[in-house]
Amino acid sequence: MSRARAQTTGPPGTDGGEKATLRDCLDSLRGAIAGKVTGVPEPRVRTAGVASGTSLLGLLRHLAYVERFYFLGEDVADWPGTMRPSPEDTVDSVLADYREAVRRADAVIDACEDLTGPAPRPPRRGRVPTMRWVLTHMIEETARHAGHADILREQIDGSTGRSPAATAVALP
Repeated sequence: MSRARAQTTGPPGTDGGEKATLRDCLDSLRGAIAGKVTGVPEPRVRTAGVASGTSLLGLLRHLAYVERFYFLGEDVADWPGTMRPSPEDTVDSVLADYREAVRRADAVIDACEDLTGPAPRPPRRGRVPTMRWVLTHMIEETARHAGHADILREQIDGSTGRSPAATAVALP
């Protein structure tokens, strides 16, 4: 296994208001996770790197479902199934699906004028979260899985860090 030199970019700036800052943080993490999947050959991209069965392709696929659930209000019947890529899934198809989910989620975020207002959500019991909570949760969720992807990618080819090129991969 060759060791790729770590290239780390810093966090996004804080020049905008609250929504812009939250969105910039989320976008940075979205790009980081997509960058970890990009360039990984089959079957390594779908091969579980840990006992739980987690793979790079599964993480990205799962995050597309999470984006649609929280920002678009689409229900998910089988959360564990979102982590398992199908035999038909490819890096290109899962990246395209993730980019589309992000594009649609961004339209909802952009249209939100008040972060204290409710976020889209499938019908459920309990209070609907605010858009502020959803943005904060999505930063946490995406960061958590980006950390998992860091470890899985390092196991595959030794690459580490957040490269500047990787952070732009997921954005439409």
